[in-house]
Amino acid sequence: MLPKPLFDKVLVANRGEIAVRVMRTLREMGIRSVAVYSDVDRAALHVRMADEAYPIGPAAASESYLRADKILAVAKKSGAKAIHPGYGFLSENSGFAKQCEEEGIVFIGPPWQAIRDMGSKTGARAIIEKAGVPVVPGGTANNLDDARTEAKRIGYPVMLKASAGGGGKGMRLVEKEDELESAWERARSEAAKAFGNDHVYLEKAIIKPRHVEIQVLGDKHGNVVHLFERDCSVQRRHQKVVEETPCPVATPELIAKMGAVAVQGAKAVGYYSAGTFEFLLDRSGSFYFLEMNTRLQVEHPITELVTGVDLVREMIRVAAGEKLEFEQKDLVRRGAAIECRVYAEDPTADFMPSPGKILALRTPSGPGVRDDGGAYTGCTISSFYDPLVSKLSVWAPDRPRAIAKMRRALAEYVVTGIRTNLTFHEKLFDHPEFVSGDYDTGFIGRNREDLLGHAHHAPEAGPELAVATALVAARLERLAGQDTATTEEQGARLSPWVSFQRAKMR
Repeated sequence: MLPKPLFDKVLVANRGEIAVRVMRTLREMGIRSVAVYSDVDRAALHVRMADEAYPIGPAAASESYLRADKILAVAKKSGAKAIHPGYGFLSENSGFAKQCEEEGIVFIGPPWQAIRDMGSKTGARAIIEKAGVPVVPGGTANNLDDARTEAKRIGYPVMLKASAGGGGKGMRLVEKEDELESAWERARSEAAKAFGNDHVYLEKAIIKPRHVEIQVLGDKHGNVVHLFERDCSVQRRHQKVVEETPCPVATPELIAKMGAVAVQGAKAVGYYSAGTFEFLLDRSGSFYFLEMNTRLQVEHPITELVTGVDLVREMIRVAAGEKLEFEQKDLVRRGAAIECRVYAEDPTADFMPSPGKILALRTPSGPGVRDDGGAYTGCTISSFYDPLVSKLSVWAPDRPRAIAKMRRALAEYVVTGIRTNLTFHEKLFDHPEFVSGDYDTGFIGRNREDLLGHAHHAPEAGPELAVATALVAARLERLAGQDTATTEEQGARLSPWVSFQRAKMR
């Protein structure tokens, strides 16, 4: 007999690939899933996969996926006892996590107080520094005079950063004093637009650093472990596009030290659930705290591949009050894993989004290949949201074989109808600096000519397109024939998967 599920029903307050990924674990755990969707996402994959789906408003995220009141109303209406926020949207909104608590709905994530404390980059620095975690030298930039004073104190170059945000928004590198005023104004303007808060702070710019993060996981009983590191140094516009584990230049001793520091920091803020400590690693082996992401990371699949731990499952167990099933000594990393973010974007136009309708889609498969996607043939990559098509991850016994496997997987990937960054990834995995592991956060900028060729689009005709089209057409035909009747609850729809299962039982 299967054990009783920890929750009967969980609402996934997100969309796209992360919503699909969370729902897959829910299904494995015997928990029913509830999707929410905006007007333009009515036919999205996460809506089709969920056991129930409810509309929550117009396409703009501010009127749908960011509306805590609408999401909580759906949770009550559907009978969902818990909410998983995924990443982005409300995942790091302490007010939303607090509202869930007040409404008697379990927030599958950390305590709202930890989200609040770590949400302010300047506040987080103070807490973490007090806990003994090394931080990059920096200071306030509340006004231009403050910024000038702090920049002179720590020395140029410096980096201006939005206090309330992340993802590269509100960041400006300042090489010398006469660049500071315009950079400060641009950083504040971008921060205000992205986060509704124009406060910025200033840090010493570390030259040619690597961006290395430590995955932590804790429970409500005070147990915290780390699940090793991910190197996220391949970035465009301060946003990650390729991640790998292990970090090619880090020794096991260094990672053990970074992991211990991250666990220490997590305990200092009473943290539980999944979270990530991000560090800058310089060429001498010194590392400095950047920020803590109080949520599941986009790149979490590669940690799952090397450790065998389902992070979403553990988040759900922790939220239900369960203890971690393992201690630090039980965690072992095996092999190497790499993730590529496949975006609908044009690398030749400074990685600008390239939304549109996917005419054909064939994703790679085979041993050691994992594709976390939220798209299908015939769907539209919307201009309203992040243009991520899927996350392609591979595992192999060592890094050279993981690179070879990723090359093979990229060669199998077929997308038509939109521009993507697939050709960029193919060039990157042939670049000698990346292959040797000798790269840093400035890698793409230094190698634009080598990496930024024509955006990927498959030929208009040929065997690959014919095969892809036939496969997805057959799939769509099967889906079209399945029942999509509504449930008694107004606004809820049965997924094709549920309808199919019920049909089998008739």
